[in-house]
Amino acid sequence: MIVIGTDTHKRTHTCAAVDAATGRLAGELTAAAREPGFRELLAWGRGLDEERIWAIEDCRHVSGSLERFLVAAGERVVRVPPKLTGQGRRGGRRAGKSDPIDALAVARAALREGPDTLPAAHLDEEALEIKLLLDHREDLVGARTEDQCRLRWHLHDLWPDLEIPAGALDRAVWLERLSRRLSRAGRGTRVRIARELVVEIRRRTRRIKELGREIAALVEARAPALLALEGCGPLSAARLIAETAGAGRLATDSKFARLAGVAPIPASSGERTRHRLDRGGNRRLNCALHRIAVTQGRHHPPAREFLARKQAEGKSRREALRCLKRHLARRVWRLLLEIERGRSEDTVHAQRGVPTPLSAVTA
Repeated sequence: MIVIGTDTHKRTHTCAAVDAATGRLAGELTAAAREPGFRELLAWGRGLDEERIWAIEDCRHVSGSLERFLVAAGERVVRVPPKLTGQGRRGGRRAGKSDPIDALAVARAALREGPDTLPAAHLDEEALEIKLLLDHREDLVGARTEDQCRLRWHLHDLWPDLEIPAGALDRAVWLERLSRRLSRAGRGTRVRIARELVVEIRRRTRRIKELGREIAALVEARAPALLALEGCGPLSAARLIAETAGAGRLATDSKFARLAGVAPIPASSGERTRHRLDRGGNRRLNCALHRIAVTQGRHHPPAREFLARKQAEGKSRREALRCLKRHLARRVWRLLLEIERGRSEDTVHAQRGVPTPLSAVTA
């Protein structure tokens, strides 16, 4: 068996094949980061060994096209975090840095960690669609926030006594009120810029709400069980789906917790046993679990009892919330697995022309 490490870039992808038994370099190839180049890499890899694993450095948008192409072609693909390849380069015998050296470091990092321990790539077009919409919505929210900050400074210069409550510029009634006041303020440059900012904030707000409704509809159709989880709203559920990208690729809930950065890291020494906070993992996934935990801690009686019990054991509120997030990770992983299994069964029934069992609909 060989492991093919891949260093991805915008214009080219470089692969280095390593024998899994000996660690010997079996070959290198650089191809264009386009579909003809993907086919060239696939044919080259298939010619090296019948049993192979593609280890791709997880670089988001740069590596996504190649990853989807290989998965669609039936290849086994695992994702290697960039920090692991950096460790491999520092410990490698070849000095310097180049695309072949980086590709070799990716392959050897996958071998060192064990391909079975790394997250497997998963082809899920619906999850990708949710992720794209969610990321676009967050970009619009960020741009609107910047516009709101600029508008506040212009309004403060125009009317220092004007008090605008926090969050008021998200509301149509406040924007209408400011628009009327600005229309009576004359024709100065600052007034004109403030008017334009009000128009832009209105436009972005409408689009943000439209995207929120679209995302909510997609999540409701795909994962109603997540929405039934206490404290999990449509946007949090969408983030869980988008960032997990297939719970089946994670063998256990522990791997999901590690992916989300909610699994505590052992930090014991001698007779002292302790764990420390994991600041790694997918921080967006971590943030979604944190929102759910905070909401449950305020409104869900079982979660409130759990937090109170942990605090009675001597943990701080933050430490108790981290414990709750770890339990939530287990629950969310199981829900996502159930959802995927149900979708797989529906697909099989649809292909065979068999109606979906009533139990699958009502579960």
